[in-house]
Amino acid sequence: MPFKLCIIGAGSVGFTRKLCSDILSVPEFEGIEIALTDISQTNLDMIAQILRKMVQVSGLKTKITATTDRRRALEGAKYVMNTVRIGGVEAFATDIAIPLKYGVDQCVGDTICAGGILYGQRGIAAMLDFCKDIREVATSDHLLLNYANPMAMMTWAAIDHGGVNTVGLCHGVQNGHRQIAAALGVPMDEVDIVCSGINHQTWYLDIRHKGRKIEKDELLAAFERHPVFSRQEKVRIDVLRRFGFYSTESNGHLSEYLPWYRKRREDIPNWISTDDWIHGETGGYLRHTRETRNWFETEFPTLLAEADKPLSSWKRTDEHASHIIEALETGRAYRGHFNVKNRGVIGVGSLKAMSISVKVEAQIF
Repeated sequence: MPFKLCIIGAGSVGFTRKLCSDILSVPEFEGIEIALTDISQTNLDMIAQILRKMVQVSGLKTKITATTDRRRALEGAKYVMNTVRIGGVEAFATDIAIPLKYGVDQCVGDTICAGGILYGQRGIAAMLDFCKDIREVATSDHLLLNYANPMAMMTWAAIDHGGVNTVGLCHGVQNGHRQIAAALGVPMDEVDIVCSGINHQTWYLDIRHKGRKIEKDELLAAFERHPVFSRQEKVRIDVLRRFGFYSTESNGHLSEYLPWYRKRREDIPNWISTDDWIHGETGGYLRHTRETRNWFETEFPTLLAEADKPLSSWKRTDEHASHIIEALETGRAYRGHFNVKNRGVIGVGSLKAMSISVKVEAQIF
């Protein structure tokens, strides 16, 4: 199946390696081209070396190309993944600092509220540039898989104003699914879930263990008695207690989307755990990003050494992108929760209108 996949923002070395190892794990994709593009030549050189080594070690025919010329990378691409953060850490810092100056406290600040709007104003302009190139030089049956935040805004812009067939992807549903199974004390593959909502405001509407419905009280009790989750997920547990639904999002994310939990600074410590930024630390993700922004430069020798392992030893992740492309190219069924255009139905949906024959329970905006 000799198609071309382009990754915009491929200089995010760790995430690009994950996405590509998933793609390379599909036997039918051996002869594809993966075109990497980014504004950083240094980062492109690193990830290209890693991927080429992975391909060589496993004896694949996959072609890896890398260029800072986005339009060249997009030429002839059937699938495009967007993983960019427009403005980088420097602009991200203002998304946190300016709202905080006026009393708006955020943990992540990348989806809604003041930080999300600031981020969206930068990202949408870039997204429309990407879409113009995709329309002009990609294949006519292209599909854009958008991982960039603010997810709903970016996906909405690409579909309605960029004229590009787009699906928004996030791993919040999978992470929450994994957490629910852990709270219940059962394997994840024994738990089935159905969600609905928009990115970062998605809710588990139906949870079943081996077909048995897990009701609110059982789920609440499981989280309240868990030695770790009861301390780290206070906002999520409180919302579950009051409204009956568990959120896909981290405690830090959810607390800023329901801002009454962060309205008074003296009350914030009552709802967050400080053992990791994701549980609600003010500006936590910014701090984490600053501290780890160049981790791949120091870890590059290790990452390159790890690329010596054959793909058979890599565990395919539950990131949606490779599974969607596999379903489209092979006809194998794949079920997942994505961000798609709201065509009048909330809940269980189909992407038939977007010419995607993948069964989904869709997050719809």
